[in-house]
Amino acid sequence: MLLYSKGSVDGALTGEELKEGLYAAFDRLGARKKVMAIPPDITRYHSQAGILTELVWEYYGNNLSDVLPSTGTHYPMSEKEIGMMYGKTPKDLFRIHDWRNGCTTLGEVPSDYIKHVSEDAVDYPIPIQVDRLVAVGGHDLILSIGQVVPHEVVGMANHNKNVLIGTGGSEGINKTHFLGAVYGLERIMGRADTPVKRVLNYGADHFASDIPIVYVLTVIDKDESDNIVVRGLFIGDDIECFNLAAALSLKVNFFMLDRPLKKVVVYLDPTEFKTTWLGNKSVYRTRMAIADGGELIVLAPGLKEFGEDPGNDRIIRKYGYVGTMKVLDLVIQNDDLKNSLGAAAHLVHGSSEGRFSITYCPGHLTKEEIESVNFRYANLDSMMKQYDPNKLSDGFNTMPDGEEIFYISNPALGLWAFKGRFE
Repeated sequence: MLLYSKGSVDGALTGEELKEGLYAAFDRLGARKKVMAIPPDITRYHSQAGILTELVWEYYGNNLSDVLPSTGTHYPMSEKEIGMMYGKTPKDLFRIHDWRNGCTTLGEVPSDYIKHVSEDAVDYPIPIQVDRLVAVGGHDLILSIGQVVPHEVVGMANHNKNVLIGTGGSEGINKTHFLGAVYGLERIMGRADTPVKRVLNYGADHFASDIPIVYVLTVIDKDESDNIVVRGLFIGDDIECFNLAAALSLKVNFFMLDRPLKKVVVYLDPTEFKTTWLGNKSVYRTRMAIADGGELIVLAPGLKEFGEDPGNDRIIRKYGYVGTMKVLDLVIQNDDLKNSLGAAAHLVHGSSEGRFSITYCPGHLTKEEIESVNFRYANLDSMMKQYDPNKLSDGFNTMPDGEEIFYISNPALGLWAFKGRFE
Protein backbone atom coordinates (compact mmCIF):
# COMPACT_ATOMS: atom_id res chain seq x y z
CA MET A 1 0.00 0.00 0.00
CA LEU A 2 1.30 3.44 -0.95
CA LEU A 3 1.02 5.73 2.07
CA TYR A 4 2.58 8.91 0.67
CA SER A 5 4.00 10.03 -2.65
CA LYS A 6 5.36 13.39 -3.66
CA GLY A 7 8.16 14.24 -6.04
CA SER A 8 9.22 15.85 -9.29
CA VAL A 9 12.35 16.55 -11.30
CA ASP A 10 12.46 20.25 -10.44
CA GLY A 11 10.67 20.17 -7.08
CA ALA A 12 12.36 20.60 -3.71
CA LEU A 13 10.62 19.42 -0.55
CA THR A 14 11.19 21.68 2.44
CA GLY A 15 11.88 20.35 5.92
CA GLU A 16 8.31 21.09 6.89
CA GLU A 17 6.97 19.23 3.85
CA LEU A 18 9.10 16.20 4.76
CA LYS A 19 7.64 16.28 8.25
CA GLU A 20 4.09 16.68 7.01
CA GLY A 21 4.45 13.83 4.51
CA LEU A 22 6.06 11.51 7.04
CA TYR A 23 3.49 12.23 9.73
CA ALA A 24 0.60 11.89 7.30
CA ALA A 25 1.82 8.37 6.51
CA PHE A 26 2.19 7.54 10.21
CA ASP A 27 -1.31 8.81 10.92
CA ARG A 28 -2.63 6.42 8.27
CA LEU A 29 -0.77 3.52 9.90
CA GLY A 30 -2.45 4.11 13.25
CA ALA A 31 -1.03 3.72 16.74
CA ARG A 32 2.03 1.55 17.24
CA LYS A 33 3.55 0.34 20.50
CA LYS A 34 7.06 -0.80 19.56
CA VAL A 35 8.80 0.83 16.62
CA MET A 36 12.21 0.23 15.07
CA ALA A 37 13.95 2.57 12.63
CA ILE A 38 16.52 1.25 10.15
CA PRO A 39 18.27 4.25 8.57
CA PRO A 40 21.54 4.16 6.58
CA ASP A 41 24.83 5.07 8.24
CA ILE A 42 27.12 8.09 7.84
CA THR A 43 28.17 6.93 4.36
CA ARG A 44 24.67 8.00 3.22
CA TYR A 45 24.71 11.25 5.14
CA HIS A 46 23.12 13.24 2.31
CA SER A 47 20.13 10.88 2.09
CA GLN A 48 18.32 13.04 4.68
CA ALA A 49 17.64 9.82 6.55
CA GLY A 50 19.18 11.36 9.64
CA ILE A 51 16.60 14.14 9.67
CA LEU A 52 13.80 11.65 8.98
CA THR A 53 14.98 9.41 11.83
CA GLU A 54 14.87 12.35 14.21
CA LEU A 55 11.33 13.07 13.04
CA VAL A 56 10.40 9.44 13.67
CA TRP A 57 11.58 9.82 17.25
CA GLU A 58 9.66 13.08 17.67
CA TYR A 59 6.47 11.38 16.43
CA TYR A 60 6.64 8.08 18.29
CA GLY A 61 8.54 9.19 21.41
CA ASN A 62 9.00 6.34 23.87
CA ASN A 63 7.38 3.92 21.43
CA LEU A 64 10.54 4.12 19.32
CA SER A 65 12.52 1.37 21.00
CA ASP A 66 15.43 0.74 18.61
CA VAL A 67 17.43 2.49 15.90
CA LEU A 68 19.58 0.06 13.91
CA PRO A 69 21.77 1.77 11.28
CA SER A 70 22.01 -0.49 8.23
CA THR A 71 25.79 -0.59 8.19
CA GLY A 72 26.06 -3.84 6.24
CA THR A 73 29.80 -4.56 6.10
CA HIS A 74 30.77 -1.03 7.19
CA TYR A 75 32.34 -0.09 10.49
CA PRO A 76 29.87 0.70 13.31
CA MET A 77 29.09 4.39 13.66
CA SER A 78 30.92 6.42 16.27
CA GLU A 79 29.05 8.47 18.86
CA LYS A 80 30.19 11.62 17.05
CA GLU A 81 28.83 10.36 13.73
CA ILE A 82 25.51 9.42 15.35
CA GLY A 83 25.15 12.91 16.79
CA MET A 84 26.12 14.56 13.50
CA MET A 85 23.68 12.53 11.41
CA TYR A 86 20.65 11.88 13.63
CA GLY A 87 20.50 15.10 15.62
CA LYS A 88 18.61 14.89 18.90
CA THR A 89 17.58 11.25 18.56
CA PRO A 90 18.63 9.70 21.90
CA LYS A 91 21.91 7.83 21.58
CA ASP A 92 20.77 5.06 23.89
CA LEU A 93 18.32 3.93 21.20
CA PHE A 94 21.10 3.00 18.76
CA ARG A 95 22.09 -0.61 18.19
CA ILE A 96 25.11 -2.06 16.37
CA HIS A 97 24.60 -4.49 13.49
CA ASP A 98 27.00 -7.46 13.53
CA TRP A 99 26.97 -8.78 9.98
CA ARG A 100 29.24 -11.71 10.78
CA ASN A 101 27.66 -13.06 13.97
CA GLY A 102 24.42 -11.21 14.75
CA CYS A 103 22.01 -12.47 12.10
CA THR A 104 19.38 -15.11 11.58
CA THR A 105 18.39 -16.85 8.34
CA LEU A 106 14.75 -16.46 7.32
CA GLY A 107 14.92 -18.77 4.31
CA GLU A 108 16.92 -19.59 1.20
CA VAL A 109 16.42 -18.56 -2.41
CA PRO A 110 17.01 -21.79 -4.38
CA SER A 111 19.94 -22.17 -6.72
CA ASP A 112 17.78 -22.91 -9.76
CA TYR A 113 16.09 -19.53 -9.36
CA ILE A 114 19.49 -17.80 -8.98
CA LYS A 115 20.80 -19.62 -12.05
CA HIS A 116 17.77 -18.50 -14.04
CA VAL A 117 17.77 -14.79 -13.10
CA SER A 118 21.56 -14.54 -13.46
CA GLU A 119 21.45 -16.10 -16.94
CA ASP A 120 23.78 -18.88 -15.71
CA ALA A 121 26.33 -16.43 -14.29
CA VAL A 122 26.22 -18.21 -10.91
CA ASP A 123 24.58 -21.34 -9.59
CA TYR A 124 24.22 -21.35 -5.82
CA PRO A 125 21.46 -20.78 -3.25
CA ILE A 126 21.37 -17.43 -1.41
CA PRO A 127 20.18 -17.22 2.21
CA ILE A 128 17.90 -14.35 3.19
CA GLN A 129 19.37 -13.06 6.45
CA VAL A 130 18.55 -10.19 8.78
CA ASP A 131 19.74 -8.88 12.11
CA ARG A 132 18.18 -10.91 14.93
CA LEU A 133 16.62 -7.77 16.34
CA VAL A 134 14.69 -7.34 13.08
CA ALA A 135 13.48 -10.94 13.13
CA VAL A 136 12.59 -11.46 16.78
CA GLY A 137 12.49 -7.99 18.33
CA GLY A 138 8.71 -7.99 18.67
CA HIS A 139 8.23 -4.69 16.81
CA ASP A 140 4.84 -3.83 15.40
CA LEU A 141 6.42 -1.38 12.93
CA ILE A 142 9.85 -1.35 11.30
CA LEU A 143 10.67 1.78 9.31
CA SER A 144 13.29 1.23 6.62
CA ILE A 145 14.56 4.70 5.76
CA GLY A 146 16.88 5.71 2.94
CA GLN A 147 17.72 7.11 -0.46
CA VAL A 148 16.97 5.54 -3.83
CA VAL A 149 19.94 6.14 -6.14
CA PRO A 150 21.82 4.14 -8.81
CA HIS A 151 23.78 1.33 -7.18
CA GLU A 152 26.51 -1.08 -8.27
CA VAL A 153 25.11 -4.28 -6.72
CA VAL A 154 21.32 -4.08 -6.86
CA GLY A 155 20.88 -1.50 -9.65
CA MET A 156 18.93 1.07 -7.64
CA ALA A 157 19.68 1.32 -3.93
CA ASN A 158 17.34 0.95 -0.99
CA HIS A 159 13.89 -0.58 -0.48
CA ASN A 160 14.38 -4.18 0.72
CA LYS A 161 18.14 -3.94 0.14
CA ASN A 162 18.33 -1.64 3.17
CA VAL A 163 17.04 -4.49 5.36
CA LEU A 164 18.19 -7.69 3.63
CA ILE A 165 21.69 -6.39 2.85
CA GLY A 166 22.07 -3.44 5.21
CA THR A 167 21.14 -5.61 8.22
CA GLY A 168 22.02 -8.84 6.44
CA GLY A 169 24.51 -11.61 7.20
CA SER A 170 27.86 -12.47 5.70
CA GLU A 171 26.75 -15.27 3.38
CA GLY A 172 23.80 -13.35 1.95
CA ILE A 173 25.87 -10.19 1.48
CA ASN A 174 28.78 -12.06 -0.09
CA LYS A 175 26.68 -14.07 -2.52
CA THR A 176 24.43 -11.20 -3.69
CA HIS A 177 27.42 -8.94 -4.24
CA PHE A 178 29.27 -11.59 -6.21
CA LEU A 179 26.16 -12.29 -8.29
CA GLY A 180 25.98 -8.62 -9.26
CA ALA A 181 29.69 -8.38 -10.07
CA VAL A 182 29.74 -11.50 -12.24
CA TYR A 183 26.52 -10.53 -14.03
CA GLY A 184 28.18 -7.22 -14.97
CA LEU A 185 28.21 -3.69 -13.57
CA GLU A 186 27.15 -2.14 -16.86
CA ARG A 187 24.10 -4.41 -16.86
CA ILE A 188 23.26 -3.59 -13.23
CA MET A 189 23.81 0.09 -12.45
CA GLY A 190 20.86 2.42 -12.96
CA ARG A 191 18.34 -0.36 -13.53
CA ALA A 192 15.43 -1.06 -11.18
CA ASP A 193 14.96 -4.65 -12.38
CA THR A 194 18.17 -6.69 -11.96
CA PRO A 195 19.05 -10.24 -10.89
CA VAL A 196 20.04 -9.06 -7.41
CA LYS A 197 16.83 -7.06 -6.99
CA ARG A 198 14.80 -10.08 -8.08
CA VAL A 199 16.57 -12.22 -5.47
CA LEU A 200 15.80 -9.67 -2.75
CA ASN A 201 12.19 -9.40 -3.87
CA TYR A 202 11.88 -13.19 -3.80
CA GLY A 203 13.32 -13.26 -0.30
CA ALA A 204 11.08 -10.47 0.95
CA ASP A 205 7.94 -12.05 -0.54
CA HIS A 206 8.64 -15.62 0.57
CA PHE A 207 10.40 -15.23 3.91
CA ALA A 208 9.87 -11.72 5.32
CA SER A 209 6.24 -10.98 4.57
CA ASP A 210 5.29 -11.23 8.25
CA ILE A 211 7.81 -8.57 9.29
CA PRO A 212 5.92 -5.22 9.51
CA ILE A 213 8.23 -3.15 7.29
CA VAL A 214 7.29 0.25 5.88
CA TYR A 215 9.72 1.93 3.49
CA VAL A 216 10.48 5.65 3.71
CA LEU A 217 12.39 6.56 0.54
CA THR A 218 13.95 9.83 -0.60
CA VAL A 219 15.33 10.99 -3.93
CA ILE A 220 18.18 13.48 -3.50
CA ASP A 221 19.72 15.97 -5.91
CA LYS A 222 21.73 19.19 -5.96
CA ASP A 223 20.25 22.50 -7.03
CA GLU A 224 21.91 25.17 -9.16
CA SER A 225 23.62 26.59 -6.07
CA ASP A 226 25.13 23.20 -5.22
CA ASN A 227 22.80 22.69 -2.26
CA ILE A 228 21.38 19.27 -1.38
CA VAL A 229 17.64 19.13 -2.13
CA VAL A 230 14.98 16.47 -1.67
CA ARG A 231 13.25 15.87 -5.00
CA GLY A 232 10.89 13.21 -3.71
CA LEU A 233 9.52 11.34 -0.70
CA PHE A 234 7.78 7.99 -1.17
CA ILE A 235 6.37 5.87 1.67
CA GLY A 236 4.73 2.47 1.50
CA ASP A 237 4.88 -1.19 2.48
CA ASP A 238 5.34 -2.77 -0.96
CA ILE A 239 7.25 -2.35 -4.24
CA GLU A 240 5.16 0.59 -5.52
CA CYS A 241 6.95 3.25 -3.47
CA PHE A 242 10.31 1.93 -4.69
CA ASN A 243 9.26 1.93 -8.33
CA LEU A 244 8.09 5.55 -8.07
CA ALA A 245 11.30 6.62 -6.34
CA ALA A 246 13.48 4.71 -8.81
CA ALA A 247 11.75 6.32 -11.79
CA LEU A 248 12.37 9.79 -10.35
CA SER A 249 15.95 8.97 -9.35
CA LEU A 250 16.79 7.92 -12.89
CA LYS A 251 15.68 11.36 -14.06
CA VAL A 252 17.69 13.35 -11.52
CA ASN A 253 20.64 11.10 -10.55
CA PHE A 254 21.59 9.53 -13.88
CA PHE A 255 23.70 11.81 -16.06
CA MET A 256 23.88 10.73 -19.70
CA LEU A 257 26.73 12.33 -21.62
CA ASP A 258 27.07 12.89 -25.36
CA ARG A 259 30.75 11.95 -25.42
CA PRO A 260 33.15 9.92 -23.29
CA LEU A 261 35.28 11.78 -20.75
CA LYS A 262 39.07 11.96 -21.04
CA LYS A 263 39.79 13.15 -17.51
CA VAL A 264 37.52 12.95 -14.48
CA VAL A 265 38.36 14.43 -11.07
CA VAL A 266 36.33 13.20 -8.09
CA TYR A 267 36.40 14.63 -4.57
CA LEU A 268 35.64 12.37 -1.60
CA ASP A 269 34.31 14.14 1.49
CA PRO A 270 36.51 12.95 4.39
CA THR A 271 33.55 12.64 6.75
CA GLU A 272 32.02 10.00 4.47
CA PHE A 273 34.89 8.35 2.61
CA LYS A 274 37.69 6.84 4.69
CA THR A 275 38.27 3.65 2.69
CA THR A 276 38.51 2.55 -0.92
CA TRP A 277 35.64 0.16 -0.08
CA LEU A 278 33.46 3.28 -0.18
CA GLY A 279 35.71 5.61 -2.15
CA ASN A 280 35.57 3.35 -5.18
CA LYS A 281 32.17 4.84 -5.88
CA SER A 282 34.41 7.24 -7.78
CA VAL A 283 35.40 4.33 -10.02
CA TYR A 284 32.20 2.43 -10.68
CA ARG A 285 29.85 5.42 -10.78
CA THR A 286 32.00 6.93 -13.58
CA ARG A 287 33.29 3.86 -15.42
CA MET A 288 30.56 4.02 -18.08
CA ALA A 289 31.48 7.65 -18.80
CA ILE A 290 35.28 7.51 -19.03
CA ALA A 291 36.93 7.07 -22.43
CA ASP A 292 39.27 4.23 -23.26
CA GLY A 293 42.72 5.48 -22.27
CA GLY A 294 41.17 8.15 -20.04
CA GLU A 295 42.12 9.10 -16.50
CA LEU A 296 40.31 9.19 -13.17
CA ILE A 297 41.84 11.28 -10.37
CA VAL A 298 40.42 10.70 -6.89
CA LEU A 299 41.02 13.40 -4.27
CA ALA A 300 40.64 11.47 -1.01
CA PRO A 301 41.73 13.48 2.06
CA GLY A 302 40.02 11.08 4.50
CA LEU A 303 41.40 7.85 2.98
CA LYS A 304 43.17 5.75 5.62
CA GLU A 305 42.27 2.11 4.87
CA PHE A 306 41.06 -0.13 2.09
CA GLY A 307 38.28 -2.18 3.70
CA GLU A 308 35.51 -1.25 6.12
CA ASP A 309 36.21 -4.54 7.89
CA PRO A 310 39.63 -5.91 8.97
CA GLY A 311 39.12 -9.16 7.05
CA ASN A 312 38.11 -7.37 3.86
CA ASP A 313 40.98 -4.92 4.28
CA ARG A 314 43.46 -7.82 4.38
CA ILE A 315 42.00 -9.35 1.24
CA ILE A 316 42.16 -6.08 -0.71
CA ARG A 317 45.78 -5.58 0.32
CA LYS A 318 46.60 -9.17 -0.63
CA TYR A 319 45.04 -9.32 -4.10
CA GLY A 320 44.42 -5.73 -5.25
CA TYR A 321 42.13 -4.40 -7.95
CA VAL A 322 43.16 -6.61 -10.86
CA GLY A 323 40.06 -6.90 -13.05
CA THR A 324 37.17 -9.33 -13.41
CA MET A 325 38.84 -12.27 -15.14
CA LYS A 326 41.82 -12.29 -12.78
CA VAL A 327 39.53 -12.05 -9.74
CA LEU A 328 37.44 -15.00 -10.98
CA ASP A 329 40.61 -17.07 -11.31
CA LEU A 330 41.73 -16.02 -7.83
CA VAL A 331 38.38 -17.05 -6.36
CA ILE A 332 38.84 -20.55 -7.77
CA GLN A 333 42.43 -20.80 -6.55
CA ASN A 334 42.18 -19.26 -3.05
CA ASP A 335 39.92 -20.33 -0.19
CA ASP A 336 40.10 -16.96 1.61
CA LEU A 337 38.67 -15.22 -1.44
CA LYS A 338 36.22 -18.03 -2.14
CA ASN A 339 34.88 -17.58 1.38
CA SER A 340 34.71 -13.78 1.02
CA LEU A 341 32.78 -13.33 -2.21
CA GLY A 342 31.71 -9.82 -1.17
CA ALA A 343 35.36 -8.78 -1.09
CA ALA A 344 35.89 -10.49 -4.45
CA ALA A 345 32.97 -8.50 -5.86
CA HIS A 346 34.50 -5.32 -4.47
CA LEU A 347 37.77 -6.05 -6.28
CA VAL A 348 35.76 -6.20 -9.51
CA HIS A 349 33.91 -2.98 -8.67
CA GLY A 350 37.15 -1.09 -8.08
CA SER A 351 38.85 -2.02 -11.34
CA SER A 352 38.77 -0.13 -14.62
CA GLU A 353 39.37 -3.45 -16.41
CA GLY A 354 42.45 -1.80 -17.88
CA ARG A 355 40.40 0.70 -19.89
CA PHE A 356 41.47 3.82 -18.03
CA SER A 357 43.93 4.76 -15.29
CA ILE A 358 42.91 5.36 -11.67
CA THR A 359 45.02 7.74 -9.61
CA TYR A 360 44.31 7.96 -5.89
CA CYS A 361 45.47 10.97 -3.86
CA PRO A 362 45.08 9.74 -0.26
CA GLY A 363 45.21 11.72 2.94
CA HIS A 364 46.76 8.94 5.03
CA LEU A 365 47.80 5.91 2.95
CA THR A 366 51.32 5.77 1.49
CA LYS A 367 52.43 5.64 -2.13
CA GLU A 368 53.54 2.04 -1.60
CA GLU A 369 50.16 1.03 -0.19
CA ILE A 370 48.20 2.63 -3.03
CA GLU A 371 50.38 1.13 -5.75
CA SER A 372 50.32 -2.30 -4.09
CA VAL A 373 46.59 -2.63 -4.88
CA ASN A 374 47.07 -1.65 -8.53
CA PHE A 375 46.18 2.05 -8.38
CA ARG A 376 48.39 4.97 -9.36
CA TYR A 377 49.44 7.40 -6.64
CA ALA A 378 49.69 11.19 -6.59
CA ASN A 379 50.40 13.61 -3.75
CA LEU A 380 47.17 14.98 -2.27
CA ASP A 381 48.42 18.49 -1.50
CA SER A 382 49.79 19.13 -4.97
CA MET A 383 46.73 17.68 -6.69
CA MET A 384 44.36 19.69 -4.45
CA LYS A 385 46.21 22.82 -5.56
CA GLN A 386 45.99 21.82 -9.20
CA TYR A 387 42.34 20.76 -8.92
CA ASP A 388 40.96 22.87 -6.09
CA PRO A 389 37.46 21.64 -5.15
CA ASN A 390 36.60 25.14 -3.93
CA LYS A 391 37.15 26.51 -7.42
CA LEU A 392 35.59 23.71 -9.47
CA SER A 393 31.95 23.21 -10.41
CA ASP A 394 30.25 19.88 -11.01
CA GLY A 395 30.53 19.02 -14.67
CA PHE A 396 32.93 20.32 -17.31
CA ASN A 397 35.66 22.75 -16.23
CA THR A 398 38.40 24.40 -18.26
CA MET A 399 41.61 24.78 -16.25
CA PRO A 400 43.93 27.83 -16.51
CA ASP A 401 46.25 25.90 -18.84
CA GLY A 402 43.36 25.05 -21.16
CA GLU A 403 42.93 21.47 -19.97
CA GLU A 404 39.34 20.23 -19.85
CA ILE A 405 38.24 18.07 -16.93
CA PHE A 406 34.94 16.73 -15.66
CA TYR A 407 34.51 17.31 -11.93
CA ILE A 408 32.28 15.39 -9.50
CA SER A 409 31.98 16.66 -5.93
CA ASN A 410 30.19 13.59 -4.57
CA PRO A 411 30.05 10.31 -6.52
CA ALA A 412 27.44 8.90 -4.13
CA LEU A 413 24.77 11.21 -5.57
CA GLY A 414 24.65 9.85 -9.09
CA LEU A 415 25.71 7.71 -12.02
CA TRP A 416 27.46 9.02 -15.11
CA ALA A 417 27.49 7.29 -18.50
CA PHE A 418 28.37 7.91 -22.13
CA LYS A 419 25.39 7.13 -24.36
CA GLY A 420 27.34 4.61 -26.40
CA ARG A 421 28.15 2.55 -23.33
CA PHE A 422 24.66 2.34 -21.82
CA GLU A 423 22.13 0.42 -23.83
